[in-house]
Amino acid sequence: MPDPAPPCPGRTLQPRSGRQPPAFGQSSLERKRTLACVASAVALEVPRCSQHTERSHLKHSQIPVEGGSLHVVETEDEHGTAVLFLHGWPEDWSAWSQVMELATEHVHALAVDLPGIGGSLVSAPPATTHDMADMLFGVISKLAPRKLAIVGHDIGGQVAYAYLMRHAHKLDALAIMNVAVPGVPPWEDVLRNPSIWHFAFHAVPDLPELLVHGKEGPYFDFFYEALTKHPDRISSQAHATYASAYARPEALRAGFGWYRAFPEDAAHNKAQAESSAPIDTPVLYLRGRAEGGHIAEYLSGFRHSGIRNIRGELIDDCGHFAPEEQPAKVWNALLSFFEESGIVPKRGRS
Repeated sequence: MPDPAPPCPGRTLQPRSGRQPPAFGQSSLERKRTLACVASAVALEVPRCSQHTERSHLKHSQIPVEGGSLHVVETEDEHGTAVLFLHGWPEDWSAWSQVMELATEHVHALAVDLPGIGGSLVSAPPATTHDMADMLFGVISKLAPRKLAIVGHDIGGQVAYAYLMRHAHKLDALAIMNVAVPGVPPWEDVLRNPSIWHFAFHAVPDLPELLVHGKEGPYFDFFYEALTKHPDRISSQAHATYASAYARPEALRAGFGWYRAFPEDAAHNKAQAESSAPIDTPVLYLRGRAEGGHIAEYLSGFRHSGIRNIRGELIDDCGHFAPEEQPAKVWNALLSFFEESGIVPKRGRS
């Protein structure tokens, strides 16, 4: 994602020394995944359409929603606990593929393209996080898992927060990663940080689409370079996959629409925090240690919004794109959290 989880106050969005972002005059990366790949996978078990080496088969399906369908990818349903992974900007479901490979031994892992992105073709995709959360709630209700955890990175973390605030009674655990949430401190500090320039740019009507369409690859590459500690861990094939997921004008607009909805999201989140009862659902907040910012400020903001059972953890040797920079460390942190929350058996016990 363009990083709806800002690199925190104090971090400048510039490529590290010795590296240069791709020139905008270059041709975009070859796009290796197409929408046809997803469409042909509807309701079939097919090899993963992903940038990573396949070790298992995944089921791709289209779940009907108002105005279209959402692309859902899942592992074998051999466990009582389902974990839904939500991606951020500018990525798609496959950002979670390495973590899902690790998760399949312990949980029923699912990932989804957010509305309007990649294979999730929706005529009028919702832009606000609470509307996206409600759409996902409808999808999850159809899947009817016995226990449910949601893990969201970047924009996906904002959607996960909205889901918690609206549907906590149907949620057993939640993890939010690498993101500030609109209306939740330190949100205002993040907005004032001049290094987070892309928030304002993406919110301008029509202009980002005009300048970025056809150049999704080099534009997205800038963020993968600037916000990671290990840019090489987002492969060239992943770059092409993500550019393809936003290549349709409607998909590009859907992604920028998330930024345009930030003011509404912030007002909604503030009002809901003031009117809602305290929430005791277990919550984990993760950031990359190299990402910047003070995790205590984020945890304080979440507690102020009524989340009482929350803890935080830093992922070592990691920047903003944690699921790809450090998939094993991310999954280990998540699995330990799920064990503590009692939604998966502790390792070494049947």
